[in-house]
Amino acid sequence: MTNSEQLLRTDDHDFTMRPGFGGPAVPVGVDVQVESLDTISEVDMDFTMTLYLRHYWKDERLAFPSNTNQSMTFDGRLVKKIWVPDMFFVHSKKSFTHDTTTDNVMLRVYPDGKVLYSLRVTVTSMCSMDLSRFPLDTQTCSLEIESYAYTDDDLMLYWKKGNKSLSTDEKISLSQFLIQEFHTTTRLAFYSSTGWYNRLYINFTLRRHIFFFLLQTYFPATLMVMLSWVSFWIDRRAVPARVPLGITTVLTMSTIITGVNASMPRVSYIKAVDIYLWVSFVFVFLSVIEYAAVNYLSTLEERKERKLRERIPCTCGMPHADMMPNGYSEEDVNNTGNYGGMPEQNGGNKQQRMLVELSMENDQITGHVGSSPYNSMWIETHVIDKYSRVIFPGAYTFFNIIYWSIYAE
Repeated sequence: MTNSEQLLRTDDHDFTMRPGFGGPAVPVGVDVQVESLDTISEVDMDFTMTLYLRHYWKDERLAFPSNTNQSMTFDGRLVKKIWVPDMFFVHSKKSFTHDTTTDNVMLRVYPDGKVLYSLRVTVTSMCSMDLSRFPLDTQTCSLEIESYAYTDDDLMLYWKKGNKSLSTDEKISLSQFLIQEFHTTTRLAFYSSTGWYNRLYINFTLRRHIFFFLLQTYFPATLMVMLSWVSFWIDRRAVPARVPLGITTVLTMSTIITGVNASMPRVSYIKAVDIYLWVSFVFVFLSVIEYAAVNYLSTLEERKERKLRERIPCTCGMPHADMMPNGYSEEDVNNTGNYGGMPEQNGGNKQQRMLVELSMENDQITGHVGSSPYNSMWIETHVIDKYSRVIFPGAYTFFNIIYWSIYAE
């Protein structure tokens, strides 16, 4: 037995029992200094924290005579021979006491029996996160400390200096989060089989930095949507240009969505980033559908024009109206019905067919549209592109205004 153990009379008492056993609950004060907040994981929904955990209580069995009223400090070897509070971290996944270069444990005993017990611990604990506003979210996590064996009838756990019992290192920072505040609370926890326990809470609020996600997710998605609008200015007949452009933007949006979801937990609700990405994907997809509609209507127009040419009699070799001599008379017009040896059937219908064909031929030469009802659909296909140039950017801008006004609060 060492001199310190003889002075503290560790063999004269049963330290398996708490101080003042059979009497009122022993008060145990706690204070914490947070050294670092290491990681926050959305996938595992947990955080890792390194802290100095200090306990304060009084055990008269450890009182010793001293003329100088000086305390004695010990390492972790004496801890195993006396009574210490059995603290544990509620909802922790793993934790350990640092042991480099020796166990990071300190025990300080004062002459009147007051004890300070300090240790350096790293703990990974659960944090239930609501990711419905991700990545524009704010998360509140808690580290909970409680006695494992002693109810509030035997051990009264409290923060030694109230909210000032929690101190943090000024250099604590996280790459994705801004630490807004740390604060402490105390509550009672009930277990149906054992009773009521004092529980201490270290609460901290984290606000996510948005700039990383703007660069990696929002800006690329917005640029892909804007790139899909380029097809509205490309000639509808340039199929090799418009189709690959639409397919490329759709595949790129799919890659962005897959990349974001790969680093997120599989939650059963929609996140804010999901809304933005999927709406952007719909805009890109609709730009492809828009060209499909334009191409389909153009095909219909070409078919109708071919059928129209097949129904009109051939006038091969007949001079154009502009090339006819000035003395061209109504009688000559009537006689054209027999051009090429065709029999005359009906004078009125014959003259009408001739004039329609001349009108169409004149339109093809001058480039004038609108004189024939069959050209109306060709105009509409271009109107689709014209309207899309305004509707798509306008609708996407309106969506962004609504989106950021709701989530960027």
